[in-house]
Amino acid sequence: MTTLTKNDNAECLAEEIADQFKNQPCTNTTGSNTVPGTEPQFPNYPSLLAKCHLNVSNTRDGAVMPACVPHLDPSLVLTNFTRTPYSDNLNDTKFTGAGIGSDGNWIVVVLTTSTPEGSYVTSKTDGSDYNAANLTAKNTGLIYHLLFLLIGSLFLL
Repeated sequence: MTTLTKNDNAECLAEEIADQFKNQPCTNTTGSNTVPGTEPQFPNYPSLLAKCHLNVSNTRDGAVMPACVPHLDPSLVLTNFTRTPYSDNLNDTKFTGAGIGSDGNWIVVVLTTSTPEGSYVTSKTDGSDYNAANLTAKNTGLIYHLLFLLIGSLFLL
């Protein structure tokens, strides 16, 4: 298994997804036992991403791995991730980071990559305070003043 670094944004998403699972019972068709292609779909997934200041374009290459373990017994949690198809992801060197969330009997691990499509970096278009490129009224006013001065100085030449 490769060493994974903690990714706070992936952890946020893992917590949000675990919260979605909290009232779902453990069965043979949930979590790591889920048949590929039959995983639960969340119609509110875009809002889960938005809560964590993420968007789909920077989470595409990541992996979301939910597991239901009664009472989150540590040895069973470990087994659920190391002796199931999830172990393939954990051993894949393309994954470089992880976030973990839990709620009730559910634990969710979100794996990230070092690619732009799997980095789970903060979204630049979510309208949050994290968006350093936002042009506020103050910034745009300054830009207009500078343009006015530049154009005015060109007439003086």
